[in-house]
Amino acid sequence: MKLEANFNPYVGSRKIQPLKRIFRSLAFFALCHLAALAQQPSTANPPSAPAATNIDQYIHQAWGTLSRSMTDCHSLIDPKLTAAPVLYLPQEIAEPPEVAALQSQCNVSIERLPRRITHIGDIDPRSIQTPGLLYLPNKYIVPGGRFNEMYGWDSYFILLGLLKDGHIDMARGMVENFFFEIAHYGSILNANRTYYLTRSQPPFLSSMIRDVYEAQLSAKPNEQKQTDAWLANAYGYAVQDHNLWLNDFHRAGDTGLARYFDLGEGPVPEQEDDSTYYPDVIRWLLAHPDVHTDYLVEAPDQPDAAEQAKLAKLSCDPRISKVCAHAHVDGHWLSEGFYRGDRAMRESGYDPSFRFGPFSGSTHHNAPICLNSLLYKYERDLAWMATKLGKSSVAKQWNAQADARKAAINKYLWNAAEGMYFDYDYMQHKQSTYRYLTTFYPFWAGLTDEQQTIGLEKSLHWFEQPGGLAMSTYDSGTQWDLPYGWAPPSWIAIAGLQKVGDVKDARRVSEKFSHTIATNFDRDHTIREKYDVVHGSSELNVATGYKTNVVGFGWTNAAYLKMQQLLAETGSKQ
Repeated sequence: MKLEANFNPYVGSRKIQPLKRIFRSLAFFALCHLAALAQQPSTANPPSAPAATNIDQYIHQAWGTLSRSMTDCHSLIDPKLTAAPVLYLPQEIAEPPEVAALQSQCNVSIERLPRRITHIGDIDPRSIQTPGLLYLPNKYIVPGGRFNEMYGWDSYFILLGLLKDGHIDMARGMVENFFFEIAHYGSILNANRTYYLTRSQPPFLSSMIRDVYEAQLSAKPNEQKQTDAWLANAYGYAVQDHNLWLNDFHRAGDTGLARYFDLGEGPVPEQEDDSTYYPDVIRWLLAHPDVHTDYLVEAPDQPDAAEQAKLAKLSCDPRISKVCAHAHVDGHWLSEGFYRGDRAMRESGYDPSFRFGPFSGSTHHNAPICLNSLLYKYERDLAWMATKLGKSSVAKQWNAQADARKAAINKYLWNAAEGMYFDYDYMQHKQSTYRYLTTFYPFWAGLTDEQQTIGLEKSLHWFEQPGGLAMSTYDSGTQWDLPYGWAPPSWIAIAGLQKVGDVKDARRVSEKFSHTIATNFDRDHTIREKYDVVHGSSELNVATGYKTNVVGFGWTNAAYLKMQQLLAETGSKQ
């Protein structure tokens, strides 16, 4: 803190002395103020980018920059909200010593969840007065920027980077954090914040378990017994996580497939830091009356008590949600159904695109190819684990589940004429025509037969751009559509191409996306969450929805390492 004073330098000495006393008093006050601030958690964004001018050095250092734990005051900060930090402990566990230390060092509030949680949605986050961070026992890596917590699907890609860099203990600790979430928060959560207690994220746990298991065996082959014991413990949690996706609320009608769904209601509270998002959606819908949806509800912008009660049923409840209270434009509010789709979209991780209607407002009406490919692989992984653990009859049951899911995927999601997989709207009983990059998930999951493999390889041209793979063929003005490319589905596609033996295409796409990441790093010494792959740039021109490009960034760092590894192992490194 710098104190500056403007005074006349020609003032006589008798007047200077009182000023000196004033400055001494001000300085003393400032020091006291700073000392008090030192005991408060910082409201500034936690660190996301190391100071490095070499991209490899940046990535290696970023694992430290992006690490969080219950001994780190930075972990408590939530850039998405304005509330003071609170750390919540499960009702049933003793207070760990490091939490007591965190309370004294960071001057944060430590509270208990209202009761023991047995399943997802068991506690309505709205019943928790102050949103906060959910305790996890092990250190973890966050994506960066406004995403200052441990996320579900981000962590799979981050884990790939950690293992590539030899951080096996950190990777295992993050997987064990997910076990803790299943045991104490009812499921793997979108992330470890109280407002995420009603939804999960794409199911990658079985893949994480296998990768950590194999990395541990490779690093310490003499510890086979201990590693197998870890797998036996992990298997039970994986079964629980898989079962989450068999619940009625995750069923896509009678298709035998799964859907994304959030058990919460109304707008999501984490949008508090982007109060224009929902109004922007309304403005877009009003500006496009030719696009027919049931996403709008008419009601006064300043509703009285009776109108608020009506809105609580038809839209959202402005009496209890700050985000809802601001989500209206010219007498129009978003419908209850839109908010259900919006929440389901966030469980999918692809938020937002126009894949499931404008702003994916009908996500919950669809069986997505990405989710069902993940569950197919999950079932094969569980069969592999059961076999490893000597449960041969159980392994057969898992393989039978995988076979049934594969048959349903081929029936509802495969389009032989297009040579691609598409999502399926089980409410309308029709397959989508929206070309989306998730069509390559079946490669990675090991789902395709020879004809499907040929068809998918031929469809690569729909997505390939000078800077990598675009999410879709439609420029909706949102971040998960054309012209943007993202590390997770790009790496899934690349790894899938390699898995089916198409090394040439895998290398070419890796070279393009690596070049985009590296050239933009050379420009500003940062790595971002997404890129404009048409122009090979980290600069964005998002018309509606999220308009920032967060620095960090966990999954992009990891994908870059994996692409460089692929290039090195299949030819000359770029």
